[in-house]
Amino acid sequence: MESRRDVFQAIADPTRRQIIAMLSRQPLNVNTISEQFDVSRQAVSLHVKILAECGLIVIKRQGRERFCEAQLEKLNEVADWVDHCRQFWTQQFKSLDKYLAKVRSQKPKK
Repeated sequence: MESRRDVFQAIADPTRRQIIAMLSRQPLNVNTISEQFDVSRQAVSLHVKILAECGLIVIKRQGRERFCEAQLEKLNEVADWVDHCRQFWTQQFKSLDKYLAKVRSQKPKK
């Protein structure tokens, strides 16, 4: 049984991020996607497969062609995680600011 990849794995690679950006504008077939990169069609197909396994794209057959379509809802997982981290670190820095202000106010004046 193949383990399902997660969305963080998908966006970790710059080529996959570019493919996501391309597909966010319009569905494209694998050949059209491949033409935009200086790598083999097989390499692009592997990136497409990973994106599909992560649920960021769906592949639909139209005759002999395979068209890729973005499913960007999965990126909400990333946005939620980033928001959680941002809130955590904002609170940490506010606490540090308060502590430093307290320390500065306690220093003896010369």
